[in-house]
Amino acid sequence: MNPAQTLSPFERYRHIVIEGPIGAGKTSLARKLAERFGAELVLEEPGENPFLERFYRDSRRYALPTQLFFLFQRATRLRELSQRDLFSQAVAGDFLLDKDPLFARLTLDDDELALYQQILASLQPHAPTPDLVICLQAQPETLIERIRKRGIDMESGISEHYLRALVDHYSRYFHDYDAAPILIVNTERLNPVDSEDDFQMLLRQLADLRGRRSFFSVGQ
Repeated sequence: MNPAQTLSPFERYRHIVIEGPIGAGKTSLARKLAERFGAELVLEEPGENPFLERFYRDSRRYALPTQLFFLFQRATRLRELSQRDLFSQAVAGDFLLDKDPLFARLTLDDDELALYQQILASLQPHAPTPDLVICLQAQPETLIERIRKRGIDMESGISEHYLRALVDHYSRYFHDYDAAPILIVNTERLNPVDSEDDFQMLLRQLADLRGRRSFFSVGQ
């Protein structure tokens, strides 16, 4: 099929969020969907977080400021989005605000977590529910290799222990997620960002989705 003739997934889902742990490819896929189909792009901006590089080197010391910076950044992005007419503009994003406490429970001690929860309750951020969530998965070894290959300096401090724990928390969270329809995609042998064939395969999967929960994987 000619890519130009591919049915846009935004015809069915006006607001699509791509999720997944670091290295899964969520930002790249969100950007590709937005560019291909003319959707508005709503992204996290990790480079804006002045604590993130220090967190990767010393997670215990910098977990709370890193977490709070991302909380306020995500809430601001989605507050701006909620004020718009989602029916007039398709949207592709790379994060769910509802998932924010996942990182807090992973990285904060009990006192810090209690403080975070108080701030979250006080902030009461409003996040529009997406029409579809695409959750990208891969084994920790695969994610580690991808992170190494892309060579971003501040990511060099990510420990294998942290990444394995993060993958486990993601799996647990999205196993029970039911706020929106979700497609869980195994990216071990699928590269929809760099492979046009894989991208078209994913688009066909999106066009054929039925029900609120689906899985997509390709064999060896």
